[in-house]
Amino acid sequence: MDALLKTMIEIARAASERILEIYHSPFSVDFKSPGDPVTEADRLANELICDRLQASFPDIPIVAEESPPSTWEDARRASRVFFVDPVDGTREFVKKSGEFAVMIGLLDGDQPSHGVLLAPTQGVTWAGVVGEGAYRFDSSGTHKLSVLNSASLSTAVVVSSKSQKSDLNDRALEVLGAGEIRPVGSAGLKGAAVADGSADLYVAPGFAGCLWDTCAPEALVRSVGGEFTDAHGIAFDYRAAGVENNRGAVACSSSLHSEVIARLSQLFR
Repeated sequence: MDALLKTMIEIARAASERILEIYHSPFSVDFKSPGDPVTEADRLANELICDRLQASFPDIPIVAEESPPSTWEDARRASRVFFVDPVDGTREFVKKSGEFAVMIGLLDGDQPSHGVLLAPTQGVTWAGVVGEGAYRFDSSGTHKLSVLNSASLSTAVVVSSKSQKSDLNDRALEVLGAGEIRPVGSAGLKGAAVADGSADLYVAPGFAGCLWDTCAPEALVRSVGGEFTDAHGIAFDYRAAGVENNRGAVACSSSLHSEVIARLSQLFR
């Protein structure tokens, strides 16, 4: 396995331990903006991950959700950049649903190359390198993930937002006509479900978080031969001036991608 990926996994696991300590104890909730909670787990995990990435890879800048934007200034000019979401799914963390993840992704050039997603309450880690493949680590051992199979929309399992409901999202699911809709609380866990084959499609037709919400899962999905773009079929611009993903997200097999984008286009005319 890629040495860089191994280090990313080790750092994610250390952050997971810190997060679980807080999760199983009384904690307070603050709000960065209405409907956007943050806890001590987000802040401490962010600090731990950034400190350890910086110590191991001092030449690679870090764009992390809970870090001041001033720390991102050099990232757009660097050839490689880490994107970090210390607790993806903070709303679910607060609800104690267990559906949240630690995410560390590496951008190499214009596309993500390495991705690590870890579900602390499940004890599961997904990790992949584009061009080399991906793995799932759980209590039963290490499992190499297969290249994504073709699927038809009529039988596809779609993972969609659990906490961010909208008319646009409902219309998207209607035009897709998928076989099963499964709400999942974390963008990372949705991407992981597509990568490991437990779901066929992740779709978010409108706002889809920020670049730290897509970098790691995009690397993971692409490492098993899938596609991960915005809802218009365009690649994410990880060097854009803003970090928001305002044009949605779609992750699925390459064979399914063009049909999904074509159907979603009905929403944007």
